[in-house]
Order: sequence, then structure tokens, then C-alpha cells
Amino acid sequence: MDDLQLLMAWSEPLIRTAQVLLIVLLAWLVQRIVTRGITRLGVRYPQLPPELMLPLRGLLRWMILGSAFMLVLERFGVSAEVLWTALTGFAAVAAVAFFAIWSVLSNMFCAVLIFSLGPFRMGDKVEVIESADKPGVKGRVIAINLFYTTLEDLSEDNVGAMVQVPNSLFFQKAVRRWR
Repeated sequence: MDDLQLLMAWSEPLIRTAQVLLIVLLAWLVQRIVTRGITRLGVRYPQLPPELMLPLRGLLRWMILGSAFMLVLERFGVSAEVLWTALTGFAAVAAVAFFAIWSVLSNMFCAVLIFSLGPFRMGDKVEVIESADKPGVKGRVIAINLFYTTLEDLSEDNVGAMVQVPNSLFFQKAVRRWR
């Protein structure tokens, strides 16, 4: 009777371990088959660009591994529904945060480009051209920081006025420059 209790005590962990190993083995096997299939597809149809095949292989590999990971966690008692809810919640918060700081990051990145590429310098006279029939913002560059470039307005009716132009605007519109 003692052997039967010992067998019962060890049977569940051994079965669970075997199931996890089987899931991992099958995921690896499916991933290899899919990868070889996509590679053969690329060789058989050379008109399919390699720039498409590589990301497709990577995407399918991560989907297979993610599915296997979810199955393994489910074998350990973690609900897939709870994991999916947590993942989608995190993705939603990340997307909102990304869009909330997009303009700030864009202006900061454009400031780095302005400093490194030097499309204009302090003291230059620049004009951001709106369109062919509309005059744009025109002035002398007096300051460049992470978010704005400050221009001294040189138009006759606004002499001495300062105009702050978001740095990203210099990469979205055409810019005329005088040294």
C-alpha cells in the first residue's frame, strides 16, 4: 500500500512534466516545419522578396513559441484568460502612453537631428514654407532647444516678436534658409 501512495504522489508531477516536455517538443517541431516551409516557399518563388520572408518567419516563430508558453502556463494552473486580459490591458496602456508622448518624443528627436545634421544654425534666417500660395513662418534663429526653435519675427508689422516653431515642423515642411 505504501508503494501505491508513493506512486500516486509522484504521478501527477511526472505527468505534468511529461506534458510540458511534449508541448515544448511539439512547438519546436512545428516551428522548424514552418520555418523550412517558408524558406522553401522563398526559394520556389523568387519573386517573393526576402525582406518579406524574414519578418514572416520571425512572426510565425514568436506566435508558435507564445502559444506553447501559454499552454505550458495553463498546465501549471494559470488561466489563459487571465494572461490574455493582462496582456491586452498592458498593450492598451502602452498604446495610449505612446500616443500621449508621441509629439514630445518627435520634437526631441527632431532637435537631435537639427543639432547633428545642422540644416540651419543660430543666426540664420529661415522660412518654413506652408504652401505655394501661403506665406510661412519667417525669422532669424535665436534659440534651439529640445522642443522648439525660437525665431525672431522679421516681418515689418511684427518686428521684435518671437515665434516658437516645434522642431518637428522643420522636417515636415519645406524650409528656406539664408546665412
